[in-house]
Amino acid sequence: MLVVDGVVVATGDAARAALADLGAGARAALETVDLDGRWLAPGLWDAHTHMEQWALARQRLDVSGASSAAEAAALVRERLRTAAPPPGTALVGLGFRDGLWPDLPTSALLDDAAAAAGHPDVPVVLISGDLHCGWLSTRAAEVHGLAGVVGRDGTGLLREHPWFPVLDRLDDAGPDVVDGWVQDAARAAARRGVVGVVDFEMAGAVPAWERRVASGHADLRVVASVWAAGLDDVVARGLRTGDRLADLLTMGPLKVISDGSLNTRTAYCHDPYPGLSGPDSHGTLSVPPEELRPLMARATAAGLACAIHAIGDRANALALDAFAATGASGSVEHAQLLATDDVARLALLGVVASVQPEHAMDDRDVADRHWAGRTARAFPLRALHAAGVRLTLGSDAPVAPLDPWSAIGAAVDRARDGREPWHPEQRLAADVALAASVRSRVAVGEVADLAVLDADPLATRGDALRAMPVAGTLLAGRWTHRAL
Repeated sequence: MLVVDGVVVATGDAARAALADLGAGARAALETVDLDGRWLAPGLWDAHTHMEQWALARQRLDVSGASSAAEAAALVRERLRTAAPPPGTALVGLGFRDGLWPDLPTSALLDDAAAAAGHPDVPVVLISGDLHCGWLSTRAAEVHGLAGVVGRDGTGLLREHPWFPVLDRLDDAGPDVVDGWVQDAARAAARRGVVGVVDFEMAGAVPAWERRVASGHADLRVVASVWAAGLDDVVARGLRTGDRLADLLTMGPLKVISDGSLNTRTAYCHDPYPGLSGPDSHGTLSVPPEELRPLMARATAAGLACAIHAIGDRANALALDAFAATGASGSVEHAQLLATDDVARLALLGVVASVQPEHAMDDRDVADRHWAGRTARAFPLRALHAAGVRLTLGSDAPVAPLDPWSAIGAAVDRARDGREPWHPEQRLAADVALAASVRSRVAVGEVADLAVLDADPLATRGDALRAMPVAGTLLAGRWTHRAL
């Protein structure tokens, strides 16, 4: 393969002939690399990330392994005992999933853990694995002006819209520090063959990435989204989805969260959650149709695509209604539970299903409990593909690690950790999963965004696929990772 100025200009015998036609000086200026029989694939993309949250997660206490509130509190106690945060800052943990816990997460549990570690005044905030819920100690509730809303006498939990502003305020580091952490995360992604991400950071991806690119970011391509709060600024600038904002930086879609999540039991469903009653028994509709449609119509008129978070089957139906009513283009983000007719509607409307296969592995037990009798329609990847829906795979990092090989492995195997496949009828073929994880081809005229692999991605399965060894990554013909 011959790559010139970041583009594949010839392959095979044509590449050899083109090289021979070059003068000696031109040949001497080229770098020649022997891949020694390795596999060459298009560089990979993660179609759904929150890059600042992922970078911060890499610095935070991991509580994802806790199987009860008491276990999570014990992890907090041990971290405070051995490595308390600097004075005046909070201990922040990430990854709890309480959907199957036998006990309740209360502020009192976190208060007692902090006191037992000798740090009763340290605020403690734990973030759920799906980012839709926070668990606060009484001191943390006071710091964030939530005394009386959550606290020692309450559950300690804050969900959905009341919680998201707290999530945005948890960063105690300045932009320079956070940008450094984001750069570390980008380099780690490049080591897994990643050449690009779609960033749905709630706090505002566009200005953050314009700042980073101006400071020299060069490890990934970034498609930066906008949320409703920043829509006026983007429209005023005349920015449209697909516009080039800077080298490696492209304007993305409008992002809207229309419902909650499965683990938090706030995904908006046709059927109620077992054991729940009252107005929230079907989940939470965060943005009702009378708000969603005008928002999508305005974005569409301004030239922006729409990326609508919808997890429950009722939320997905309403999102598709809004796409049909407004003529918007774009994606449903997650599409975890779908009515059978809505699979066909996705294809008919040309709406992309932006899915995160690893979530099926994280949530299979929660789904079996809270979506009992409906899981044949949950994470229906093969049904979507068979219906002609365009799939894009992502991680939703930090909900799952930013590693496309984990997503591909989950899509192909529907299994993890030695367990039997979960609804194996929804498995994707390896070539389909790989195609849903890339945005270029290994072909003449294509940008040289490439991943050099030590194993055949179409013939590898199980843990070996998830741990796919990446020998090198090229971004427009430039090495961003090289272990050859």
